[in-house]
Amino acid sequence: MKKLFLVFILAAASTSFASQADKNQEAVRWEQEARNVAIIRDDWGIAHVYGKTDADVVFGMIYAQAEDDFNRVETNYINAMGRLAEAEGASKIYQDLRMKLFINPQATKKQYAASPEWLKRLMKAFADGLNYYLAKHPEVKPRVIQRFEPWMALTFTEGSIGGDIERVNLSQLEAFYGRVPRSETHSGSAGDDENEEPRGSNGIAVAPSNTAGHHALLLINPHTSFFFRSELQMVSEAGLDAYGAVTWGQFFIYQGFNDRVGWMHTSSGVNAISEYLETVEKKGDRFYYKYGKEERSVEAKGITVRYKTDHGMAEKNFTVYRTHHGPIIREADGKWVSIRLMQEPVKALMQSYGRTKAKSYAGFRETMELHTNSSNNTIFADADGDIAYFHGNFIPRRNTSFDWTKPVDGSNPATEWHGLLSVDETPHLLNPSSGWLYNSNNWPWSAAGSSSPKKEDYPPYAETGGETARGLHAIRVLEDKKDFTLSSLIAAAYDSYLTWFEKPVPALIKAWDETPADIALKTKVAEQIAILRGWDLRWGVNSVPTSLAVFWGEDIQRRVGGDARKAGRYLSDYICSQVPSEVLLQSLSEASDRLEADFGNWKTPWSNINRFQRLTGEMVQPFNDAAPSLPVGFTSAQWGSLASFGAHAYPGTKKWYGTSGNSFVAVVEFGEKVRAKAVTAGGESGSPASPHFNDEAGRYTTGDLREVYFYRSQLQGHTEREYHPGS
Repeated sequence: MKKLFLVFILAAASTSFASQADKNQEAVRWEQEARNVAIIRDDWGIAHVYGKTDADVVFGMIYAQAEDDFNRVETNYINAMGRLAEAEGASKIYQDLRMKLFINPQATKKQYAASPEWLKRLMKAFADGLNYYLAKHPEVKPRVIQRFEPWMALTFTEGSIGGDIERVNLSQLEAFYGRVPRSETHSGSAGDDENEEPRGSNGIAVAPSNTAGHHALLLINPHTSFFFRSELQMVSEAGLDAYGAVTWGQFFIYQGFNDRVGWMHTSSGVNAISEYLETVEKKGDRFYYKYGKEERSVEAKGITVRYKTDHGMAEKNFTVYRTHHGPIIREADGKWVSIRLMQEPVKALMQSYGRTKAKSYAGFRETMELHTNSSNNTIFADADGDIAYFHGNFIPRRNTSFDWTKPVDGSNPATEWHGLLSVDETPHLLNPSSGWLYNSNNWPWSAAGSSSPKKEDYPPYAETGGETARGLHAIRVLEDKKDFTLSSLIAAAYDSYLTWFEKPVPALIKAWDETPADIALKTKVAEQIAILRGWDLRWGVNSVPTSLAVFWGEDIQRRVGGDARKAGRYLSDYICSQVPSEVLLQSLSEASDRLEADFGNWKTPWSNINRFQRLTGEMVQPFNDAAPSLPVGFTSAQWGSLASFGAHAYPGTKKWYGTSGNSFVAVVEFGEKVRAKAVTAGGESGSPASPHFNDEAGRYTTGDLREVYFYRSQLQGHTEREYHPGS
């Protein structure tokens, strides 16, 4: 017995020594990687990361991100791996379940093992950089992830504001797997809100023929929740030299440029996802579904979601189901609904990283052949003078006799996908004769004016969206202009015209003109009508009509927006033809009353209402009317403002505070050398103690973009600190 005990002790000691040796070896590797990297922080706190290899740069850039906002880095991976409830409690159980339906750590580890060696090196550097940061900063306490592993990079390859998985409705998922009474569910996509702020982006490319300097220009203008991305530069001796916006925790520039090409992603209206109505029958203790003449077994699998409670961790166990189409996500009309979407994380990461090193249209297009940028359109420009538009990059080929905007019959083999549409089979533009192209989350049929793709040339599932007020505005600032510069492109991006009001305001004025003089309502809003009659439909910080129009627009939207949607009409058109005069004037009256109640006078300048405020580094920002804030002239994108600022009042506030819209704005000129200007909402750091927490706020609110220091020589005189990670 004593011998056995001695053997056990020796074995344990051996394991401990081996473990410590592994840790020591790891620490040595991290230190060597850190010495291979130089980080230069410019006078805006932006990290310019230099290294010999791409892996060196990945190590350094992810370390720099962690320095700026580790919480956002970790949270993105907590969410991606379905572990948010471990940090935030039971309210996130079904959000985690949704992620776990698609992302399985064991499968992801196998995908990592099968990845190309060059990509593995980058993923290892990603994990090393974050683990080294935690080792050097013991005061930082991760909420969930105590150690990052290389394979985790494959769980978060989609850098856009809302990935495909988020299309699964959480209420319906809970109704199916949690057996919530059906009355508590609702239809539509996750986060449905009839008046939700439009998300997405603006991208504009201008050909040399339309620019004063005869160089291609690019506007990069993502509309996301604020502080959603970092801004940095990655430079290696292996050909990497990219600058732009990086979604926290990812190791590639998501929207940006290198010295030869630039790219901008905008949310697409492409139908890249299919839902199937599955005919399911239970036999004994198993479920079966119909497919053609077959009866197939429904796959059942256990999933455990851990969640935080006041007494420690708890678990909720689920049995989830899937057919060959994909996981079951809800029930509709007595049938189970499965969903099929793009799931190619290795290819997606290859494409996301690969495009940052492209040096020409041909090289960039080669990355598009991987077909994994599923939810985005792409605007492109390069130093050769090429400009291009790529539509959604993942479009399954489908039978056009079915309506793919609704769930189709899963038992019918004719509803299967048949490969993917090629780039040439999707809406695509290269150097259109118009000399410009754009996208603002609208359909592509107006992307280059008369040079645009034709709707009839493509299957209906290639685009399910429509025109937008921003789309009409973009055409207005791009058409018939031949002398664009960086400055005039910025002016176009912040053009103050509010396209949406072009038809509704005249309809409102006409309603007042045609109302009899003895009607009390006419008298009550006479002065308001007079102000709107003289309005040029432009926002401005001191504009009273902007305040009045926006409050009226919100009120009329609440009143008749649902009716317009049921009628299949744009609200602006519906107002002009279907809404009675009395309703329009009553809406204006109540909008005026609301302004009076909230601000003491309906003649309140827009600057007193629309504000930018950043008080803390919290993920969900608090707001306070008594605390400092800055006026913002531009409005919500729903009114046609190209510069977007999604704002509203919060509990305890009367003023409106923005939380989404313009988050990063850059304009780029591709000449012999690349030149760019940019601005980020608030500042680069997520820490209120940092001088770079809110140092860009003034520039952000006024559209005063700063010079980008792309070349190392430009950093001379603009360097705040140069260091190795960990030093």
